Amino acid sequence: MSTPRVAVIWRSLMLPVSETFIRNQGDALPSWRPVYLGARKIASPIAADSDVIVYPDTAAGRRGWHLLRLTGGSARLRRLLTRLNPAVVHAHFGGDGWLISRATRQVGVPLILTLHGVDVTRQPAVPGPRGARHRRKLRAAFDQAALIVAVSGFIRDRAVELGADPAKVRVHYTGVPIPAEPPAASKIWDVVFVGRFVDKKGVDDLVEALGLVAELRPRALFVGTGPLEASARRRAVELGVDATFLGAQPPEVVMRHMAQARMLAAPSRTASDGDCEGLPTTVLEAASLGLPVVATRHSGIPEAVRHEETGLLCAERDRAALAGNIRRLLTDEPLRERLGRAARQLAETTFDLRRQTRLLEELYESVASSGADPRGRTQPGHVETDPASVVG
Repeated sequence: MSTPRVAVIWRSLMLPVSETFIRNQGDALPSWRPVYLGARKIASPIAADSDVIVYPDTAAGRRGWHLLRLTGGSARLRRLLTRLNPAVVHAHFGGDGWLISRATRQVGVPLILTLHGVDVTRQPAVPGPRGARHRRKLRAAFDQAALIVAVSGFIRDRAVELGADPAKVRVHYTGVPIPAEPPAASKIWDVVFVGRFVDKKGVDDLVEALGLVAELRPRALFVGTGPLEASARRRAVELGVDATFLGAQPPEVVMRHMAQARMLAAPSRTASDGDCEGLPTTVLEAASLGLPVVATRHSGIPEAVRHEETGLLCAERDRAALAGNIRRLLTDEPLRERLGRAARQLAETTFDLRRQTRLLEELYESVASSGADPRGRTQPGHVETDPASVVG
């Protein structure tokens, strides 16, 4: 039996709990062996002892990490990458792609770069030298990458606008685990929100929308934390919203609570600093559970939430329309069930993690076998120009 080829999965900070999708994708690779490589280890429930860390938390390690961020070069990283002997390096987020791009060039291993959202929205839009520096690093990472993976059609378009060669870019949905059957769970919550309490998630819009349907007395659950949590709590009390705030929770707890809800709310929006979603994983997780979603026409969300088919959409920041969609699902059980069934079917055909990682391995194989980018090759199950044509 042949030894599996190694795919180094690179994330500079290994690994925030909000990035479970990176670990899930790597662990689901059917025939390649993932090795998780990070510059620094952070305290997180999804960090693992098997993660390979370049810079220990010592004075010398901190100096090395600072030098890598300053110059993009690191003899230690190059030596470690050589020792791991990967067939491909798969970096997540544009800035991290730049951090490892010089080492991949020196070692002679192809680089695959996945773009998720903030890396091609907020960060390059920062005014002054900082934004210019990020755009310059992005272009360098784009040039070095053999393949650029965008998590939605919206992100693909932003990457091309920022200088990515369209021939290198593929839209590939990361996918989520799909349970064999949607779990049978009592519906304790009417509306669940899962995410960080930051501007782009629109949590304040959701609290206000819940206040507009107060006569229905919806039971709302908020899972997550962040700088806007305190203000959301205060406003929920002022509006008399029946809201429970759980803070950050491990993935298995999040999924259990989602299964106990009648709908997921994902009122994402473009933040004041330009930050946008790619395609929120929680939307896909809700679909995997047969849960309808009320959301906004933001970034890649309409690629997963089809209005009146798998969920209900409204414009960003339209609190009255969001409240109207919540009211419709709370008062129309047949509609809620129909949308949930269709969401589950879409998840099975388009966002199944196992299927998506098999397709990802086809990209790995193509890049590794050629040693260069697969320009001009059409990969099944990936989008090149029209996100509406995606089948996986």
